[in-house]
Amino acid sequence: MADEKSEAALPIRPKQPKQQLTKGMEHMRKYVVVPEKTSSSPAEKDDYGVPSAIEPIRKATSDAASNPQNRTDPFQFGTRYLEQDSDIFAHNAWDHVEVDAQYAEFIEQQTIFQRDNQVSDFDKTRFNDKPEKWWDKFYSNNNANFFKDRKWLVQEFSILGEVTSEGYGKCTVLEVGAGAGNTAFPLLAMNRNEELKVHACDYSAKAIDVIRAQDAYTAQSEPAVLKADVWDAAGEVLPPGLEAGSVDLVLMIFIFSALSPEQWMRAVSNIFTLLKPGGEVLLRDYGRGDLAQVRFKKGRYLEENFYVRGDGTRVYFFEEQELREIWSGELSRTDDPEDESQDTPTDTPKFEIVNLAVDRRMLVNRQRKLKMYRCWMQGRFRKPV
Repeated sequence: MADEKSEAALPIRPKQPKQQLTKGMEHMRKYVVVPEKTSSSPAEKDDYGVPSAIEPIRKATSDAASNPQNRTDPFQFGTRYLEQDSDIFAHNAWDHVEVDAQYAEFIEQQTIFQRDNQVSDFDKTRFNDKPEKWWDKFYSNNNANFFKDRKWLVQEFSILGEVTSEGYGKCTVLEVGAGAGNTAFPLLAMNRNEELKVHACDYSAKAIDVIRAQDAYTAQSEPAVLKADVWDAAGEVLPPGLEAGSVDLVLMIFIFSALSPEQWMRAVSNIFTLLKPGGEVLLRDYGRGDLAQVRFKKGRYLEENFYVRGDGTRVYFFEEQELREIWSGELSRTDDPEDESQDTPTDTPKFEIVNLAVDRRMLVNRQRKLKMYRCWMQGRFRKPV
């Protein structure tokens, strides 16, 4: 009874608010949590990673009172600029936001830590030997409902809206690294072009099984618009049903990063062979310093900017100039012509760089008061006529 009285007499300690982070991001807490604004905050202090002496990149379309969210009409990615007087939580994403000085220092420290705590030689062999088996395991554990359809495709790549429009005419689209079909199925749903053909390929047989099992795939009337097959982009053969010079557009959405650097040239050569003269590659992938790279802890570093995730799948993080050299044919993996460890074609394909840029965004979570810096690469490459 005495114990019950003493417990009752203890003051109730109020719960302290704490932003919830996953275990994998806890080491980043002070770099991703947005501090509460206070009236005593010094005026010269950077707020939310935005310098106090910021030069506005774009004027708001109207005064702040009538347009608190800085909306433009119609909405487009690349038009939401975080200015000094912006409400950081007005949107869930802001465009072209450079990381603040504190976060940049953290990236540098984290990179050194990752290099000093690499994957063991045994595990490097295990993860690099047959990478497709790790993707098979991934898709065996995650069904199609696990993934989000990429509804932003046409906003990012307007040409996809053109080729799927009624009356456009014959067009063959190849998606490399189709996964569970989260690009292929949105294209199928929006298509009004009776002469469109979409080939979705992945080197994971399990991923292709996921696509073929979907109702939208099995319900297609003949001739089918969408066809799914297993294909290794860095292999020695072309995809089933496709010949050299038969493809108009190649989609590579977060797939090039899954290849090891030694596979890049073979993959680029295969794509070059498949495309018609004037055909194009649409690429979106991870950029250097992205949150996905910075959050890696010990035992994930395979080689410079190349990591293995907890599920065994691999990922590379690119620089803009690096991608420019790869696709323009300027990159050489070695200066030794007798080095047979690389699967590099004799004739290096040379694409025209139509467009290549870094897409930097700051994503925010209003409820949890978090900011997350993302960095993606987006490019459009054309096979010369």
